[in-house]
Amino acid sequence: MKNVSLLIKPASSLCNLCCRYCFYDDVSGNRSVKSMGLMSEATAERLIQSAFEAVGPGGAISFAFQGGEPTLAGLNFFQKFVAAEKNYARPGIRVSHAIQTNGMVFDEEWAAFLREHQFLVGLSVDGIKEIHDLYRKDRESEGTWNRVTKVLHLLQKNQVEVNLLCVVTGQCARSPQKVYHTLKKLGVNYLQFIPCLDPLKKERGKAPYSLLPEAYGKFLCGLFDAWYLDWKNGQYVSIRLFDDYVHLMMGLPSGSCATSGSCGSYFVVESDGSLYPCDFYVLDEWRLGKLADNSLTDAGQCALAEQFQSDGRKKPDACAECKWLPICFGGCKRDWQTVDGRLENYYCKGLRRFFEYAAPRLSEIAHTEASYRGGI
Repeated sequence: MKNVSLLIKPASSLCNLCCRYCFYDDVSGNRSVKSMGLMSEATAERLIQSAFEAVGPGGAISFAFQGGEPTLAGLNFFQKFVAAEKNYARPGIRVSHAIQTNGMVFDEEWAAFLREHQFLVGLSVDGIKEIHDLYRKDRESEGTWNRVTKVLHLLQKNQVEVNLLCVVTGQCARSPQKVYHTLKKLGVNYLQFIPCLDPLKKERGKAPYSLLPEAYGKFLCGLFDAWYLDWKNGQYVSIRLFDDYVHLMMGLPSGSCATSGSCGSYFVVESDGSLYPCDFYVLDEWRLGKLADNSLTDAGQCALAEQFQSDGRKKPDACAECKWLPICFGGCKRDWQTVDGRLENYYCKGLRRFFEYAAPRLSEIAHTEASYRGGI
């Protein structure tokens, strides 16, 4: 493998919050063992060794930590992890670190560690206080907005690189521009907006937090208006989804699997060393093996991995005649469903509305940015 990307769950599905919409709490509840506990030092070392064995000359390794809540593994776990990397490092191999977290345990010591080792921190912040506190609650059912914004200021003071991740619920979708401007005021110019997932085995759109396709389309249009205005005024704010669409219009690769038209670009590593092809499919039926018994190369080439990748290359039926396929690629497979014998993307109606609304301005941005690079 030229590059190796790993999404590591050092605390499995364990978490110190009780977010009402948590997709991983739902996913882990649909397998035979909900939580594999904390990752051992031996498993972490085997993971590191496997990554360096798999990466090609001049390649890169991405160690990204997620959960549950990954910080529950403890600061000592992460300190030992980065120390162990030195035992396997090879010249020319680039290594990066990231962590997606609620930030509740961060203090000065954590911040110093994250800064020293150049961790990119993805901090979960759901737009505005009222929306955030509605679903992102602690174990005492108290909202966490005040604590997470305090943590953000701590990280900023310590010059830790931070992105903000906002889950788009039905409630969030009603206030796209208020959400955008509130997140901007927090002082972060790198934002991700992730559509809320309904439980695996339940009808979509029925949960209190559900995001309906029409609402998602309207949200994207309102969000884009605010983002585009900032771009016109020379104020760059990165919204990952919009960045992907612009890059695709420029003939560049997208930055996420949901807009790339393919699956299987990374491995999920559960805390016991089990390997899976995607964070949305950490299920018994998609277990690719275990680090104790399999190399990453073998896991990536096994029949189950090839089936997952093949399934991801399929597209909803409507894509065959859709003019937006070159920038949409059918969206994320997790949003595909079969209705009346036809495969469709649950959010297709909303995405079409957005593309019709925003495409001329997306194209404007793509041409402008390409001209800066000498591409047009």
